[in-house]
Amino acid sequence: MLDFDKGIFALAPLAGYTDLPFRSLVKKFGADLTISEMISANALVYNSKKTYEMLKKSPLESPYIVQIAGYETQIIKKAVEILNKIDGIDGIDLNCGCPVPKVVSQKAGSALLEDLSQTQRVLETIKKHSNKRFVSAKVRLGFNEKISDKIAIACERAGVDFISMHGRTRAGRYKAAVDYEAIAKAKQSVKIPVIANGDITSLEKANMVKKITGCNSLMIGRGAVGNPWIFYQLKNNLQTVSKEKIKEIVLEHFENMLSFYGEKGAFIFRKHLHTYSKGLPEASSFRDRVNRIEDIGEMRKAIEEFFTQKG
Repeated sequence: MLDFDKGIFALAPLAGYTDLPFRSLVKKFGADLTISEMISANALVYNSKKTYEMLKKSPLESPYIVQIAGYETQIIKKAVEILNKIDGIDGIDLNCGCPVPKVVSQKAGSALLEDLSQTQRVLETIKKHSNKRFVSAKVRLGFNEKISDKIAIACERAGVDFISMHGRTRAGRYKAAVDYEAIAKAKQSVKIPVIANGDITSLEKANMVKKITGCNSLMIGRGAVGNPWIFYQLKNNLQTVSKEKIKEIVLEHFENMLSFYGEKGAFIFRKHLHTYSKGLPEASSFRDRVNRIEDIGEMRKAIEEFFTQKG
């Protein structure tokens, strides 16, 4: 399912962006692996309706991994048992990287990196009770200090099948320089696959990251926002993507939003149009126009016209 020897391209979970329509889009145009938005293990156990909606996947998503966040092994176990009953999920990923204070205050996300023994226990709990094919961990380099090799070793000892590592500490949030050498250090310390993540925005950057880290698999998150065609670019080894392909992908995303969300999908899509149009001529007037459009047909026409002329 996942050829780590050859190398894979994975979409990182991003709250508010990597919903089903977006995941379906990148899967169609080159991503090998998609992962759900971060799911709270607590919310899953306590039957949050919104949380169960977030578990839904597109028919294109195979393999598909659900990412959970949590700290307490008993809650994690119950969450895994719930996921075991849901068909179509190929793996469970533990979030050990989210820097958001609300998550960290619950000792979850990147807070787990301050207590690697607990991280290992949580991962061992998932491994022991999951009936899915894969168990993985999404990590950072550390909480305050860089301990990438120790983190990778703890994950390997817990029995995970692969790790994806973002090249910043929790303290570095999303602004510190990505330390690809630290990812290389983690890769060298374990035998399981390590997927490099952080600021991968082009074919040139992707090739550079592969060379520095020694990782032949990459994960892209924020680099795909406003730029989902990066997966098409990497898969086909292209320096640039044609404006025709960009228009095709933007329109496909629009239709995906309508299929999943209904009419309101067009209005949610405005935020994506803001990023898709960024840097293009007359982007400001285009954004102002789509913000005012209420008719779906008119919005589709506006998208076609703008990306035919400006793409």
